Amino acid sequence: MDGEIPLDTRKDGQSRTFVRHFQHPPEVIWPILSDTARYNEAAKLPKHSIEEIPQDDGSVRYIGRAKFGPFALVWDDKPVNWVANRWFRHCRDMQNGPLAYLCAMLTLERDGEGCRGEYRVDAAPANALGRLMLATRFFPTTEKMFLGLAAEAERFAAGASPMPFEYQAPPVAPAVAERVARMVEQIEASKRGHGMAQRLADYILQAQEVDLVRVRPLRLARDWDAAPQDTIELCLESARAGLLSLRWDLLCPRCRIGKAAVEALDALPSGAHCGTCNISYDRDFSRNVEVAFAPATQVRPIEAGEYCLFGPMSTPHIWVQITLAPGERRDIEIKLPPGPYRARTLELGPETDFEVETFAPEIVLEAGSIRADGSRRAEVLTLENRSGLSKTLIVEELRWVRDALTADRVTAMQAFRDLFSDQVLRPGDEVSVGRVTLMFTDLRGSTALYSDVGDATAYHLVREHFAFLAAIVRAHGGAVVKTIGDAIMAAFSDPADALRAALEAQREVESFNRASGGRDLVIKLGLHEGPCIAVTLNGRLDYFGTSVNMAARLQGESRGGDIVLSKDLLANPALGALLGGMAVAEESVRLKGFAEPVSFCRVTL
Repeated sequence: MDGEIPLDTRKDGQSRTFVRHFQHPPEVIWPILSDTARYNEAAKLPKHSIEEIPQDDGSVRYIGRAKFGPFALVWDDKPVNWVANRWFRHCRDMQNGPLAYLCAMLTLERDGEGCRGEYRVDAAPANALGRLMLATRFFPTTEKMFLGLAAEAERFAAGASPMPFEYQAPPVAPAVAERVARMVEQIEASKRGHGMAQRLADYILQAQEVDLVRVRPLRLARDWDAAPQDTIELCLESARAGLLSLRWDLLCPRCRIGKAAVEALDALPSGAHCGTCNISYDRDFSRNVEVAFAPATQVRPIEAGEYCLFGPMSTPHIWVQITLAPGERRDIEIKLPPGPYRARTLELGPETDFEVETFAPEIVLEAGSIRADGSRRAEVLTLENRSGLSKTLIVEELRWVRDALTADRVTAMQAFRDLFSDQVLRPGDEVSVGRVTLMFTDLRGSTALYSDVGDATAYHLVREHFAFLAAIVRAHGGAVVKTIGDAIMAAFSDPADALRAALEAQREVESFNRASGGRDLVIKLGLHEGPCIAVTLNGRLDYFGTSVNMAARLQGESRGGDIVLSKDLLANPALGALLGGMAVAEESVRLKGFAEPVSFCRVTL
């Protein structure tokens, strides 16, 4: 294994190891058995609370509390150590109760096409009751629990079970079942259920609590092999119907766990403090404000507390987390997938980014710095602590939470704006949006239109044209932010979706004209992507800033029937692929409000 894994050898300590052979390799079994929160819930262990107490040296002390039978237990929770797909170890130093300490360790070693799993438990008595427990049923009960859950994990890995562990959901009262059935009908009638409302209702009523504390639509979409936009709309409509509750989580940029949660945007704090990482941080719609869901309390109440805060699957982007004593050096056998990574400490301290191609580097922690030196050996990651203090070193992938539905994405969806128009920022508040793609459209010659056909006819024609464009925007995952005269402003989280919508609008406008009596409406259209700020204006979520001005000015350069987009936007490879075979001309112009000439591209269909 990865060098010496220090084990407890304190006075009166006892140890037992239980073995299970799996037919599946470690990378299949690991995500199941290292999901310690799910494991503990399946084992019917009680939830606990964690108090985070910052220390003078920048570390954090974690105090756990739980009611276990007749005991109100208090303990020091130590940071879990692990190497992904290999092993994890979790220890608690008890402050009261029958045990002095308790540690659990899982190791997985490849064995042919499968693997050998060892579950080791270390414990020491604190008093006579503890000695009696360890001498009688404690270890046999733990063995039975592990072997039983390991067998269930094997069945799930083989596809023979729909859930990782057998779980008995709480009974559903007849009145609740009737209410949920009505909600399902309402959701499907809205056309936003996409045939999945009953499946979601069953999930809410039957899933483990660990799955329901934070229901993520993108995770459901992946698990159900469903379209992400459809699943997001399903959850939004379910929140409006009362099946789910919606909330806004402010994720920590280090551990990526929500440390502040509110039910309304106008209550969103400007920042939060993460006790786990001992840092304060700001908010950004594109970066760390997540829209999450949970069962509505009247449907299925979820008890407060944690089954396990620190397990490997709580932060699956972390591949290695190991506590090193001062001067300690460890060689870790691990194959890190190619890509960008970050080395940091769990405690407040330095961090450094590095790239993995074939070989893992040597990570060296000094008193005030951390560095990733050149590779030493293939598939061996070396960690060394020269800081003079005990530190927990972390090696993590530089990817954000892949299943997080960030606020920039959901607020740029028409379903959200239709269903939750009351979800706006408080007056005077503003939030950064890292990237958003903005579309501005206008009608060419609209003044003449009113003169030619009369105000009433022209007004109705313009309204029909708004509906035509709004349907296209919605179909491509965007949202109409507002209408301005005969123009619209729309927002998209994905620039490729914005271009698809623009192309469809220009291609289908002739069909719209024929259907509306042969009028010759010509649409001018501009696209731009960039950072901005979200604000509340005229009672709705709106965008403000240079990127907004740029998109509006580019629309002004459209001649009608074409698409004008910023040069930087066209540099996106996904957009270039969408324009294959079309005429794209680069131009430059001086735009009002911009000091230098602006280069843009004109796409002629």
